[in-house]
Order: sequence, then C-alpha cells, then structure tokens
Amino acid sequence: MVSQLSTDGEALRLFFTDDIYFVNETVADAKGDVEPVVAVSVAPVAQPLAQVGQPDSVAQLPTDVAQLPNDVAPTNLPELNTVDFKFLGKNKRNILILVNDEHNEVSNEAGRELLRKIVKSINLTAEDFALLNYARYTGTNFEQLKAYFNSDIVFSFGVPPAALGLADYPENTIVSQGAVRLVFSAELPHLNEDANAKKILWSSLKNLAL
Repeated sequence: MVSQLSTDGEALRLFFTDDIYFVNETVADAKGDVEPVVAVSVAPVAQPLAQVGQPDSVAQLPTDVAQLPNDVAPTNLPELNTVDFKFLGKNKRNILILVNDEHNEVSNEAGRELLRKIVKSINLTAEDFALLNYARYTGTNFEQLKAYFNSDIVFSFGVPPAALGLADYPENTIVSQGAVRLVFSAELPHLNEDANAKKILWSSLKNLAL
C-alpha cells in the first residue's frame, strides 16, 4: 500500500475540537503552545443504528470527545498522480469511509454525529479506518482508491457507484466488487433524516460482523 498521510494529529481531529498538529514528537495546539503527545484511547461500544436519533437510547460519547471538524472549504488539488490523499484515521484494518461534502471537511453537525454513532455501533475507532472526503478528489475511481488504501471494506456516504466507475448497486446493502465489500448510502445529512434507510443500513452492518 502507498504510504499514508495520516498522523496521530489528523486521526485525533475526528474526536477533538482543538486543531492539533505534529511538530517533531510534540503536539502544538491552535494557539501555538507545544505540549507532549498524550495517547488517547476511545473504547468502542456496539449500539444499534436503528436507535440513532433517540438520545435516551443511545449511549452518549464522553463530554471531552468533540465534534468533527466544521466548515472547512475544499481546496484545489494537483493531479492525483502528484499528490497523496489527505484523510483522517490510521486505516489499520483497511476500512475506507467515503463522505461527499463540498462545504465541510466531513459533514454538517448532524451528519458528523450520525457518523460517530455508526462507527461506534460497529466497534471501530479512528485507528481502524481511513475517512476521506471524496468532494476533494472528484473523478477518482474505485480502482485508484482500492490501490491506495488497500481496502477490504468501503462505506460510501453520498458517493454513488457510478462516480467510482462501478455498476449500479442498491443502497444500504452489502455488495461485492472482487474481494472488496461495499455499502453505498445517502449523504450523511439525508441519511440522518431517513429512519427506514437507517434501519436497513443497521441490518446490513450487523452482517459484516466487524
């Protein structure tokens, strides 16, 4: 697999409000103060996706776990053969999560909250997956993504099969492209408002046995 751009700082931004950057072996916060790196572990807790949207029935994340990055405008990037993908997470289990948002780095607040609940419901942490905003890499096909991320599983929120150069597939069900399992779903904000789609998706996710 091609070397990844992910660093601990990038991965942890998925869960912490303050922007953090690696400076050699220290972490600098948004104010420029430098502090030693502190390992953080987020314990996964399996929860039914069918309960998403019912706060009383879904265990809340700790209060120190923050919102995903918000409202980061996409930038113009060079050709894909001259630049690496910028993503969140460490991809240790070769699981790729695609989102498609032209206005936010990941999604709006409701979409980010739904994604956190999906990730927790299937016992994944930022160590396990790579989270990529496809809106910054429009035109990239499935073979390019598979080769770069060495993906075994792909979750696609708002990126239809045709955009990846694939045949049409039904939403919220597990499909296979060669040895790779994929699940295509609507953009996160739209999925968040569709209780029936979330129920179907949850049934599919349980069958992945992650």
